[in-house]
Amino acid sequence: MTPNGVEDEEKFLASGIAGVQQNAFHMHRALDSNNLKDALKYSAQMLSELRTSRLSPHKYYELYMRAFDELRKLEMFFKEETKRGCSIVELYELVQHAGNILPRLYLLCTVGSVYIKSKEAPAKDILKDLVEMCRGIQHPLRGLFLRSYLSQVSKDKLPDIGSEYEGDADTVVDAVEFVLQNFTEMNKLWVRMQHQGPAQEKKKREKERSELRDLVGKNLHVLSQIEGIDLEMYKETVLPRILEQVVNCKDEIAQGYLMDCIIQVFPDEYHLQTLETLLGACPQLQPSVDIKMVLARLMERLSNYAALSTDVLPEFFQVEAFAKLNSAIGKVIEAQEDMPIAGVVTLYSSLLTFTLHVHPDRLDYVDQILGACVKKLSGKGKLKDSIATKQIVALLSAPLEKYKDIDTALKLSNYPHVMEHLDDTTSKEMANVLVQTILKNKTCIATDEKVEALFELMKGLIRDLDENLHDEFDEEDFKEEQNSVSRLIQMLHNDDPEEMLKIICTVKKHIVTGGPKRLPFTVPPLIFNSLKLVRRLQNQDENAPEEETSAIPKKIFQILNQIIEALSSVPVPELALRLYLECAEAANDSDLEPVAYEFFTQAYILYEEEISDSKAQVTAIQLIIGILQRMHIFGVENRDTLTHKATGYSAKLLKKPDQCKAVYSCSHLFWVDDQDSIKDGERVLLCLKRALRIANAAQQMSNATRGSSGSVLLFIEILNKYLYFYEKGVTQITVASIQSLIELITTEIQSENKTADPAADALLSSTLRYIQFQKDKGGAVGEKYESIKS
Repeated sequence: MTPNGVEDEEKFLASGIAGVQQNAFHMHRALDSNNLKDALKYSAQMLSELRTSRLSPHKYYELYMRAFDELRKLEMFFKEETKRGCSIVELYELVQHAGNILPRLYLLCTVGSVYIKSKEAPAKDILKDLVEMCRGIQHPLRGLFLRSYLSQVSKDKLPDIGSEYEGDADTVVDAVEFVLQNFTEMNKLWVRMQHQGPAQEKKKREKERSELRDLVGKNLHVLSQIEGIDLEMYKETVLPRILEQVVNCKDEIAQGYLMDCIIQVFPDEYHLQTLETLLGACPQLQPSVDIKMVLARLMERLSNYAALSTDVLPEFFQVEAFAKLNSAIGKVIEAQEDMPIAGVVTLYSSLLTFTLHVHPDRLDYVDQILGACVKKLSGKGKLKDSIATKQIVALLSAPLEKYKDIDTALKLSNYPHVMEHLDDTTSKEMANVLVQTILKNKTCIATDEKVEALFELMKGLIRDLDENLHDEFDEEDFKEEQNSVSRLIQMLHNDDPEEMLKIICTVKKHIVTGGPKRLPFTVPPLIFNSLKLVRRLQNQDENAPEEETSAIPKKIFQILNQIIEALSSVPVPELALRLYLECAEAANDSDLEPVAYEFFTQAYILYEEEISDSKAQVTAIQLIIGILQRMHIFGVENRDTLTHKATGYSAKLLKKPDQCKAVYSCSHLFWVDDQDSIKDGERVLLCLKRALRIANAAQQMSNATRGSSGSVLLFIEILNKYLYFYEKGVTQITVASIQSLIELITTEIQSENKTADPAADALLSSTLRYIQFQKDKGGAVGEKYESIKS
């Protein structure tokens, strides 16, 4: 619609609303004064505004609702009039004298509602009279809203079983006949809209018809609420009459919508018992109707019904629901040769969902559906259609969701054949679904065979199937996928160490082919899962034969060494170094000194040859020192070698502050509380003195380059190390050395060239408070600290 057309329509709507409001005002005045004649006059004039043909359905609805609200007030007035002695029969005759047919019929429906409530005449006779007289309006839009009003005012006055308006034995038949007749006429009016106006406005008319479809569909909802409609009546009368209208209207929009309405509003058990009739109508619909969606919704409804309770399943077996649905789907696919493959897969996916709910124990049915799908896919190669891709993923996911076990997928002979038709991208998606299903259900993959089968199915995630896929690489999606694979690897478990070792070997075989992008994600979880097995073996019964308890850890460490070596193809030396150190600590706990030494050696080689970034070197040194301090397995020679290397690396860091911190951290390598063999006070003091020299050099460099002496933070940190070892009983750390360091720091702080450093001031204050706290303790500790002047 052009902008001018929209403006004109708004003007017509505003004019119509003004007319309704003005006449409603006069009608209210007449109602207040009990002037029936004027009330009818102004209400008729008000309703005349609904005779317009200038509004779209959306705007006409706004106008209709204004009038509808006023009609409810008029209806209340009519009720009051009958209570005051006015004859409802005379009133029913009186409103028929209105000049125009449309206001006359609205008034007639309003009075008819009161007439039925008065029970002065059978409800069925009045309803029949009203539905017949409404034929007088054949304009599609005006007729639809009029009949919608009739349906609205009469829905609670139908002569239903148990209703206050119930009449003789056949009363329900009359109620059904009224609703069906109104539905039929409304559908005819609705369909007729499609054929009015120029051909170029077809899309506009289709949009307008879609806006009005609920007016027609409400009749079916009213039908579904009639208590007297039992299965027999639904089967013999209601459904055949509705389907007759649906098929005969030969309109694509009406047929698709009304079939959906039938499926949604009537009870599940009725659908089940009339399945053949309902399915029989599908081939008679227009070729352009989306029958696959109709069938898909029907199967979804029946699936949900079956899922409610196992008590209803015998009904499905009795009517042979699977066979009928399978046959209907086959006929629809055969009749529509040009049906896109996505539509075919959608139908089979819905049938599979239905089968899994109704026949969960019939794997042959599931395999039969997959086989039919494979037959339809044969000759088409790998699919490129994205919609078909999603549907196949849904089809293959359904058995996994239901059975929660990868074994089931492997028992279905056609399952891998369906997967063969997936392109590489889709195969990756399906692999992701497999992983997510296992993660969601927390399925434990406990055997080597299962792991092999699973990783073969999810090969799209663990290795590149097509080199061209790198062009469409999405970093976030890739990380999410690989994190899921990592979680899956962590879930692999078997209580039998031998079987778990086989699982580790199988996973290793698959992930080492993953390429440089995947290895940083997949190697760490396999390493830690393997170390979990090593630690589990450590906690086993100590009475087990030594060769039995040590053989498996040695094999595991050999495998771990190979796995970490695979990371050499990836520029992630920091990660590899961390993993070598983790393995070294595990070997230490397993009392395997040669293995632990080898892992440390590999870590050192990586540090020397691969880690060149200064920040990465600092982090690596701190890790090396931390792990090495906890090692108890090394003999004197091996420990000295590793310790000497660590202190050497520390002293060669690029930045003086980093050197200083690393060197004073090395002091912990020579004094370990729970190991009497590692208590070398001389070397502790040597490290701390060296750290002081480096800190002093850093001060001098700062003074030379910036004109200020820089922060004293390093000196305060070294002071804390002195205090730590002094408290631990290292005799080489004397009160004099501590005192001289405190004085040095105090002098530096008071220096005019000192740069302000709140962090250093805070740390010094905290340190001095600690010394005072120790003094205040009294006893041996207090005596020890008493001679330190702070």
